[in-house]
Amino acid sequence: MAQQKALERIDHADALHNHRFKYYDFAMAATCVIIVCSNIIGAGKAATVFGFTFGAGVLFFPLSYVLGDVLTEVYGYARARRVVWAGFAAAAFAAGMAAVITAMPPAAWWNEDLGGVDKQTAFALNFGQAPRIVAASCLAIWAGEMANAFVMARMKVASGGKHLWQRTIGSTIVGQGVDTLIFYPLAFLGIWTLEGVLTVMATNYVLKVLWEAVLTPVTYRVVGMLKRAEGVDVYDADTDFTPFSVRS
Repeated sequence: MAQQKALERIDHADALHNHRFKYYDFAMAATCVIIVCSNIIGAGKAATVFGFTFGAGVLFFPLSYVLGDVLTEVYGYARARRVVWAGFAAAAFAAGMAAVITAMPPAAWWNEDLGGVDKQTAFALNFGQAPRIVAASCLAIWAGEMANAFVMARMKVASGGKHLWQRTIGSTIVGQGVDTLIFYPLAFLGIWTLEGVLTVMATNYVLKVLWEAVLTPVTYRVVGMLKRAEGVDVYDADTDFTPFSVRS
C-alpha cells in the first residue's frame, strides 16, 4: 500500500508532457531489437521439436508483447503506440536493407562454393525474404501490437488498475490473435500447404499466449520496479486511441 501511495496517478495525457522518464527509451530500444530479430531470423522458418511444429520466431517474438504490456501499464497507451511505430519502422528498414544487400551482385572472390551452394545463394536463403513475407510481417506486427496496447489500456481504466494478470493475458489473447491471423495467411498461403499454415497458426498462437502466462511473474516484477523508478501510474482516461499517430 505504501508503494501505491508513493506513485502519482496520472489520468490526463497533458500531465505527462513535462515528466522526465528514466527508462522509457531503453524499453523502446529493447522492443525494436526484438521485433527486428523476429522479423529477420524467425519469421520464415517452421521447426519441429519433439513432434511439435511451430514457427521459430515464437521463441523470442512474444517478448515484444511482454514489453508492450509493460510499456502500456507504466507509460500509457500513447507512449506504447509510439514504440509500436518505432518497431514497425525499424523492421521495415531492416527488411529493406536486407533485400537491397541480397540483390547486389557479389564479388567473384567472395562468392566461393560451399559444398555445392555458393555464398550468394546461402546469403539469399538467410536474408532474402520474399516481399510478401516482409509486408505480412510488418503489417501483422503493427496491427497486433496496437491491438495489444489498446486492450491493455482500456482494461486498466475499466478495472481501476486491479488484476494486472488479467490485462496482460487478455491483451495478449487479442493482440497475438490479430498478429497470427494476419501474418501466416498473407505470408505463406499458397507457399505452404493449407494444413501447414493452419498447424503453425494454431500452435504458435497457443505458445505465444502460454509464454505470456508463464512470464506473468516477470511482468509483475518489471512493472513494479519501473513504476517505482518513474514515480507515476498512468491511466488512459482521456487518451486519443487512434493508432495513426506518434504523438506521446
